[in-house]
Amino acid sequence: MNPLLELKHVNKEYQSVKAVNDVSFKVPSGCIFGLLGPNGAGKTSMIRIITGITRADSGEVLLDGTNIEKVKDPSIGYMPEERGLYKKMKVGEQLIYLCRLRGFSKTDAEREVVHWMRKFEIESWWNKKVDELSKGMSQKIQFIATVVHKPKLIILDEPFSGLDPINSNLIKDEIINLKNEGAAILFSTHRMEQVEEMCEAIVLINKGKIILDGKVTEIRERFKENKFEIISSAPLSSEIMDNLQLTQLAESKYILQGDSIQQINQKIVKLLQQGNELKSFKEVLPSFNELFIKIVNQSNHE
Repeated sequence: MNPLLELKHVNKEYQSVKAVNDVSFKVPSGCIFGLLGPNGAGKTSMIRIITGITRADSGEVLLDGTNIEKVKDPSIGYMPEERGLYKKMKVGEQLIYLCRLRGFSKTDAEREVVHWMRKFEIESWWNKKVDELSKGMSQKIQFIATVVHKPKLIILDEPFSGLDPINSNLIKDEIINLKNEGAAILFSTHRMEQVEEMCEAIVLINKGKIILDGKVTEIRERFKENKFEIISSAPLSSEIMDNLQLTQLAESKYILQGDSIQQINQKIVKLLQQGNELKSFKEVLPSFNELFIKIVNQSNHE
Protein backbone atom coordinates (compact mmCIF):
# COMPACT_ATOMS: atom_id res chain seq x y z
CA MET A 1 0.00 0.00 0.00
CA ASN A 2 1.42 3.37 -1.06
CA PRO A 3 1.78 6.09 1.60
CA LEU A 4 -0.44 9.15 1.14
CA LEU A 5 2.54 11.50 1.54
CA GLU A 6 6.13 10.61 0.69
CA LEU A 7 9.26 12.77 0.65
CA LYS A 8 12.24 11.43 -1.27
CA HIS A 9 15.66 13.04 -0.70
CA VAL A 10 14.24 16.57 -0.52
CA ASN A 11 16.70 19.47 -0.38
CA LYS A 12 16.21 23.23 -0.07
CA GLU A 13 18.92 25.85 0.32
CA TYR A 14 18.65 29.56 1.12
CA GLN A 15 21.81 31.65 0.63
CA SER A 16 24.13 28.70 1.29
CA VAL A 17 22.11 27.57 4.35
CA LYS A 18 20.65 24.07 3.98
CA ALA A 19 17.11 24.50 5.33
CA VAL A 20 16.14 20.97 4.25
CA ASN A 21 18.95 18.45 3.87
CA ASP A 22 18.23 15.12 2.12
CA VAL A 23 14.93 14.51 3.95
CA SER A 24 12.94 11.32 3.26
CA PHE A 25 9.91 9.98 5.13
CA LYS A 26 6.43 8.50 4.53
CA VAL A 27 3.06 9.30 6.07
CA PRO A 28 0.27 6.72 5.58
CA SER A 29 -3.46 7.46 5.56
CA GLY A 30 -5.20 7.17 8.92
CA CYS A 31 -2.13 8.28 10.88
CA ILE A 32 -1.13 11.19 13.12
CA PHE A 33 2.53 11.82 12.29
CA GLY A 34 4.69 14.19 14.33
CA LEU A 35 7.05 16.65 12.61
CA LEU A 36 9.35 17.75 15.42
CA GLY A 37 12.40 19.93 15.84
CA PRO A 38 13.75 23.00 17.62
CA ASN A 39 13.11 26.52 16.33
CA GLY A 40 14.90 27.05 13.02
CA ALA A 41 15.29 23.32 12.36
CA GLY A 42 13.63 23.48 8.92
CA LYS A 43 10.08 22.37 9.73
CA THR A 44 8.39 25.40 8.15
CA SER A 45 10.56 25.14 5.01
CA MET A 46 9.54 21.49 4.71
CA ILE A 47 5.84 22.29 5.15
CA ARG A 48 6.04 25.00 2.48
CA ILE A 49 7.52 22.49 0.05
CA ILE A 50 4.84 19.88 0.86
CA THR A 51 2.04 22.41 0.32
CA GLY A 52 3.58 23.75 -2.89
CA ILE A 53 4.20 27.24 -1.51
CA THR A 54 7.86 26.83 -2.47
CA ARG A 55 9.68 24.25 -4.57
CA ALA A 56 12.44 21.93 -3.47
CA ASP A 57 15.86 22.38 -5.09
CA SER A 58 15.97 18.62 -5.58
CA GLY A 59 14.10 15.50 -4.53
CA GLU A 60 10.43 14.61 -4.78
CA VAL A 61 7.24 15.13 -2.79
CA LEU A 62 4.55 12.60 -3.71
CA LEU A 63 0.88 12.89 -2.77
CA ASP A 64 -0.92 9.61 -3.30
CA GLY A 65 1.93 8.53 -5.60
CA THR A 66 1.86 11.66 -7.79
CA ASN A 67 4.45 14.44 -7.74
CA ILE A 68 2.92 17.34 -5.82
CA GLU A 69 3.90 19.74 -8.63
CA LYS A 70 1.70 17.78 -11.06
CA VAL A 71 -1.37 17.58 -8.82
CA LYS A 72 -3.86 20.21 -10.05
CA ASP A 73 -5.84 20.53 -6.82
CA PRO A 74 -4.01 18.77 -4.02
CA SER A 75 -6.33 17.62 -1.24
CA ILE A 76 -4.44 19.38 1.54
CA GLY A 77 -5.60 21.35 4.56
CA TYR A 78 -2.93 23.55 6.14
CA MET A 79 -3.22 25.34 9.49
CA PRO A 80 -0.13 27.55 9.79
CA GLU A 81 1.24 28.76 13.10
CA GLU A 82 0.75 32.33 11.84
CA ARG A 83 -3.02 32.28 11.41
CA GLY A 84 -4.34 33.34 8.01
CA LEU A 85 -7.96 34.48 8.35
CA TYR A 86 -9.40 37.64 6.79
CA LYS A 87 -10.00 39.78 9.85
CA LYS A 88 -12.76 42.00 8.45
CA MET A 89 -14.82 39.18 6.92
CA LYS A 90 -17.70 37.58 8.77
CA VAL A 91 -17.04 34.06 10.03
CA GLY A 92 -19.75 32.20 8.09
CA GLU A 93 -19.12 34.13 4.88
CA GLN A 94 -15.39 33.49 5.13
CA LEU A 95 -15.67 29.74 5.73
CA ILE A 96 -18.07 29.33 2.80
CA TYR A 97 -15.71 31.36 0.58
CA LEU A 98 -12.70 29.21 1.54
CA CYS A 99 -14.70 26.03 0.98
CA ARG A 100 -15.82 27.19 -2.47
CA LEU A 101 -12.22 27.93 -3.41
CA ARG A 102 -11.69 24.16 -3.10
CA GLY A 103 -14.41 23.42 -5.65
CA PHE A 104 -17.50 23.04 -3.46
CA SER A 105 -20.85 24.30 -4.72
CA LYS A 106 -22.52 27.03 -2.66
CA THR A 107 -25.05 24.52 -1.28
CA ASP A 108 -22.39 21.95 -0.32
CA ALA A 109 -20.15 24.63 1.19
CA GLU A 110 -23.00 25.99 3.33
CA ARG A 111 -23.92 22.47 4.46
CA GLU A 112 -20.34 21.65 5.55
CA VAL A 113 -19.81 25.00 7.30
CA VAL A 114 -23.10 24.68 9.20
CA HIS A 115 -22.17 21.10 10.17
CA TRP A 116 -18.84 22.18 11.68
CA MET A 117 -20.20 25.27 13.42
CA ARG A 118 -22.95 23.18 15.02
CA LYS A 119 -20.39 20.57 16.05
CA PHE A 120 -18.34 23.28 17.81
CA GLU A 121 -21.52 24.98 19.13
CA ILE A 122 -20.57 28.33 17.59
CA GLU A 123 -23.54 29.05 15.29
CA SER A 124 -23.92 32.42 17.04
CA TRP A 125 -20.55 33.49 15.61
CA TRP A 126 -21.82 33.32 12.01
CA ASN A 127 -22.07 37.10 11.53
CA LYS A 128 -19.14 38.06 13.75
CA LYS A 129 -16.03 39.49 12.11
CA VAL A 130 -12.81 37.63 12.82
CA ASP A 131 -11.22 40.66 14.50
CA GLU A 132 -14.08 40.57 17.06
CA LEU A 133 -13.04 37.09 18.21
CA SER A 134 -10.59 36.13 20.94
CA LYS A 135 -7.45 34.22 20.03
CA GLY A 136 -9.00 30.93 21.13
CA MET A 137 -12.21 31.61 19.20
CA SER A 138 -10.35 32.48 16.00
CA GLN A 139 -8.27 29.34 16.50
CA LYS A 140 -11.42 27.22 16.28
CA ILE A 141 -12.46 29.04 13.08
CA GLN A 142 -8.99 28.47 11.63
CA PHE A 143 -9.27 24.75 12.38
CA ILE A 144 -12.65 24.55 10.63
CA ALA A 145 -11.19 26.40 7.63
CA THR A 146 -8.41 23.78 7.51
CA VAL A 147 -10.65 20.70 7.48
CA VAL A 148 -14.03 21.83 6.11
CA HIS A 149 -13.21 20.75 2.53
CA LYS A 150 -12.41 17.18 3.70
CA PRO A 151 -8.71 17.07 2.74
CA LYS A 152 -6.82 13.77 2.61
CA LEU A 153 -3.69 15.39 4.07
CA ILE A 154 -4.04 17.77 7.03
CA ILE A 155 -1.02 19.78 8.21
CA LEU A 156 -1.37 21.32 11.67
CA ASP A 157 1.30 23.68 12.99
CA GLU A 158 0.86 24.24 16.76
CA PRO A 159 -2.93 23.72 16.58
CA PHE A 160 -3.46 24.08 20.36
CA SER A 161 -1.72 27.43 20.74
CA GLY A 162 -3.95 29.86 22.65
CA LEU A 163 -6.62 27.28 23.52
CA ASP A 164 -7.89 26.59 27.03
CA PRO A 165 -7.98 22.93 28.21
CA ILE A 166 -11.66 22.45 27.23
CA ASN A 167 -11.17 23.68 23.67
CA SER A 168 -7.83 21.84 23.40
CA ASN A 169 -9.68 18.60 24.14
CA LEU A 170 -12.37 19.52 21.61
CA ILE A 171 -9.81 20.05 18.84
CA LYS A 172 -7.86 16.95 19.91
CA ASP A 173 -10.97 14.78 19.67
CA GLU A 174 -11.72 16.11 16.19
CA ILE A 175 -8.14 15.43 15.05
CA ILE A 176 -8.50 11.83 16.22
CA ASN A 177 -11.89 11.56 14.45
CA LEU A 178 -10.36 12.82 11.19
CA LYS A 179 -7.54 10.30 11.55
CA ASN A 180 -10.07 7.50 12.14
CA GLU A 181 -11.90 8.61 8.98
CA GLY A 182 -8.69 8.04 7.00
CA ALA A 183 -6.96 11.42 6.85
CA ALA A 184 -3.17 11.62 7.13
CA ILE A 185 -2.29 14.27 9.72
CA LEU A 186 1.12 15.91 9.85
CA PHE A 187 1.33 17.44 13.30
CA SER A 188 4.02 19.96 14.25
CA THR A 189 4.33 20.98 17.89
CA HIS A 190 6.82 21.80 20.64
CA ARG A 191 4.63 20.18 23.32
CA MET A 192 6.07 16.72 23.69
CA GLU A 193 3.29 15.43 25.94
CA GLN A 194 0.94 15.86 22.96
CA VAL A 195 3.32 13.85 20.79
CA GLU A 196 3.29 10.96 23.28
CA GLU A 197 -0.49 11.12 23.57
CA MET A 198 -1.48 11.54 19.91
CA CYS A 199 1.27 10.61 17.44
CA GLU A 200 1.92 7.10 16.14
CA ALA A 201 5.20 7.98 14.43
CA ILE A 202 7.54 10.98 14.21
CA VAL A 203 10.49 12.51 12.46
CA LEU A 204 12.77 14.77 14.51
CA ILE A 205 14.82 17.21 12.44
CA ASN A 206 17.65 19.53 13.41
CA LYS A 207 19.48 21.92 11.09
CA GLY A 208 17.51 20.54 8.16
CA LYS A 209 18.39 16.87 8.71
CA ILE A 210 16.45 13.99 10.20
CA ILE A 211 18.16 12.91 13.42
CA LEU A 212 15.47 10.50 14.68
CA ASP A 213 12.46 8.78 13.14
CA GLY A 214 10.16 5.84 13.79
CA LYS A 215 7.09 4.77 15.75
CA VAL A 216 6.65 6.54 19.09
CA THR A 217 6.42 3.31 21.12
CA GLU A 218 9.48 1.80 19.42
CA ILE A 219 11.56 4.96 19.94
CA ARG A 220 10.81 5.02 23.67
CA GLU A 221 11.75 1.32 23.89
CA ARG A 222 14.94 1.96 21.92
CA PHE A 223 16.15 4.61 24.37
CA LYS A 224 15.09 3.00 27.65
CA GLU A 225 17.67 3.26 30.42
CA ASN A 226 17.02 0.26 32.69
CA LYS A 227 15.11 2.53 35.03
CA PHE A 228 12.30 1.31 37.31
CA GLU A 229 9.91 2.87 39.79
CA ILE A 230 9.56 0.99 43.09
CA ILE A 231 7.11 1.50 45.93
CA SER A 232 8.31 -0.38 48.99
CA SER A 233 6.62 -1.15 52.28
CA ALA A 234 9.87 -0.29 54.11
CA PRO A 235 12.54 2.36 53.48
CA LEU A 236 15.38 1.39 51.14
CA SER A 237 18.95 2.65 51.25
CA SER A 238 21.72 2.90 48.69
CA GLU A 239 23.68 0.36 50.77
CA ILE A 240 20.90 -2.21 50.35
CA MET A 241 20.95 -1.57 46.59
CA ASP A 242 24.68 -2.30 46.25
CA ASN A 243 25.89 -0.88 42.89
CA LEU A 244 22.46 0.23 41.68
CA GLN A 245 21.51 3.91 41.52
CA LEU A 246 18.68 4.72 43.93
CA THR A 247 16.73 8.01 43.91
CA GLN A 248 14.00 8.67 46.44
CA LEU A 249 10.92 10.41 44.99
CA ALA A 250 8.70 10.30 48.07
CA GLU A 251 8.26 8.25 51.20
CA SER A 252 8.81 4.58 50.16
CA LYS A 253 8.79 5.58 46.45
CA TYR A 254 12.06 5.27 44.53
CA ILE A 255 13.65 5.25 41.08
CA LEU A 256 16.08 2.35 40.64
CA GLN A 257 18.56 2.30 37.75
CA GLY A 258 21.27 -0.19 36.81
CA ASP A 259 23.52 -1.36 33.99
CA SER A 260 21.12 -4.10 32.88
CA ILE A 261 17.63 -5.44 33.53
CA GLN A 262 19.22 -8.72 34.71
CA GLN A 263 21.19 -6.86 37.39
CA ILE A 264 18.02 -5.14 38.63
CA ASN A 265 15.96 -8.35 38.56
CA GLN A 266 18.58 -10.16 40.64
CA LYS A 267 18.49 -7.40 43.26
CA ILE A 268 14.68 -7.38 43.40
CA VAL A 269 14.65 -11.15 43.95
CA LYS A 270 17.13 -10.73 46.83
CA LEU A 271 14.99 -7.97 48.39
CA LEU A 272 11.94 -10.23 48.31
CA GLN A 273 13.90 -13.14 49.75
CA GLN A 274 15.04 -10.87 52.62
CA GLY A 275 11.39 -10.17 53.50
CA ASN A 276 11.01 -6.76 51.84
CA GLU A 277 7.50 -6.21 50.48
CA LEU A 278 7.20 -4.33 47.17
CA LYS A 279 3.84 -2.68 46.56
CA SER A 280 4.72 -1.67 43.00
CA PHE A 281 7.49 -2.30 40.48
CA LYS A 282 7.31 -0.87 36.95
CA GLU A 283 9.67 0.19 34.19
CA VAL A 284 10.05 3.91 33.50
CA LEU A 285 10.54 4.77 29.83
CA PRO A 286 12.08 8.13 28.86
CA SER A 287 9.60 10.89 28.04
CA PHE A 288 9.69 12.50 24.61
CA ASN A 289 10.66 15.75 26.29
CA GLU A 290 13.80 14.07 27.66
CA LEU A 291 14.53 12.40 24.31
CA PHE A 292 14.04 15.67 22.39
CA ILE A 293 16.54 17.55 24.57
CA LYS A 294 19.06 14.70 24.65
CA ILE A 295 19.06 13.92 20.93
CA VAL A 296 19.02 17.53 19.73
CA ASN A 297 21.89 18.45 22.09
CA GLN A 298 23.82 15.39 20.93
CA SER A 299 23.22 16.37 17.31
CA ASN A 300 24.42 19.94 17.96
CA HIS A 301 27.56 18.63 19.67
CA GLU A 302 28.34 16.33 16.75
